[in-house]
Amino acid sequence: MSEAKGMVIAMKNMMGLINLHENHDSLREITGHRPLAAIPFAGRYRLVDFVLSNFINSGITNVGILSAGNFRSLADHIRSGKEWDLARKRDGLFLLPSLQTGTVQGPFPHDLADFFSNLDYIKSSRQQFVLLSGSRSVCNINYDEAYRFHLDKNADITVLYKEYEEEKVKRLSGVTMLGTTDDGRVVDMEICPVNVHSNKLSMEMYLMDRQLLIDLVDASVSRGGTNFARDCIMKNLENLKVYGFPFQGYLARIDSMQNYFEHSMRLLIPEIWQEIFFTNGSIYTKVKDEAPAKYQRDAQVKSSLVANGSVIAGRVENSILFRGVKIHKDARVTNSIIMQKGEIGPGAVIENAICDKDVKITAGKKLKGEINHPIVIEKGTVI
Repeated sequence: MSEAKGMVIAMKNMMGLINLHENHDSLREITGHRPLAAIPFAGRYRLVDFVLSNFINSGITNVGILSAGNFRSLADHIRSGKEWDLARKRDGLFLLPSLQTGTVQGPFPHDLADFFSNLDYIKSSRQQFVLLSGSRSVCNINYDEAYRFHLDKNADITVLYKEYEEEKVKRLSGVTMLGTTDDGRVVDMEICPVNVHSNKLSMEMYLMDRQLLIDLVDASVSRGGTNFARDCIMKNLENLKVYGFPFQGYLARIDSMQNYFEHSMRLLIPEIWQEIFFTNGSIYTKVKDEAPAKYQRDAQVKSSLVANGSVIAGRVENSILFRGVKIHKDARVTNSIIMQKGEIGPGAVIENAICDKDVKITAGKKLKGEINHPIVIEKGTVI
């Protein structure tokens, strides 16, 4: 048996869990009516598409989604999981209900109660290993190497992380940072530090034995624990062999409006776009069977991503247009993100802006933000 085929079989022995209990206070302009995982990204996609695609491209076919907050929009997007080949008779996609209502707030979401209430699903799964992930870390990764690393180190838990340059670390906030020894063992973990003391950013992806997850959740909940990262991982660094696996690819961490805008604009760089969408397999999303984008005679489009269903009669530059967007004649859109079914009226000028779904900018209006502080127009707004 070839090594590659052997790893594919091995990855079948791993289940995936997506934890939607993620703090999104700094993204409230676009998360008021949707969870962070359902934020539109890159013209046709949602953040959850990337973790689902990474799972299926790595051979993980049993995936549970631990819901939180307003889950309706995400449930409508993923439906049966068919687009990710997860609509299966055996294993497949499972939506795990939450006991909580309201949005997830604060640096320590109370997610352990929902882990505990869904232990029956975890116990009944037939895979030996489990890979937990949030949705804010956008990347294209095959988990084979992390799995090899986990086995080679004989680790109890492997945490995936991204190493940053010192200048970039200074701009990080609301993150989990790791301290490791030379051989990769995690000896320190800081959650939402005011002053960051490490350059190793946790991707909030954890690989471990399924039974260990069950034992950690049970032990933590029975002792009053409420947060998975703090009570199951951080408090057990001395008791368990926790190792950090360095991810070498491109990572877009979405935790503020500024870096949502920044990472979206970086997709206009061909090399980054290529890596995000094709390096270790394709990224899949909900299919809508819309017509291709239509460019009318006077349309001018430069360095932009334009999704299907859009109609352009004006000028678009360095921008991202989602499905069904209409740019009328003499309108100008620059350095902006226009989400689904947005409409920019005749002669309107939009620069350095993020327009959420169903936003309508009427004729002649001019909106201009700063490149480091874009204007955000909330869903359904008419200006």
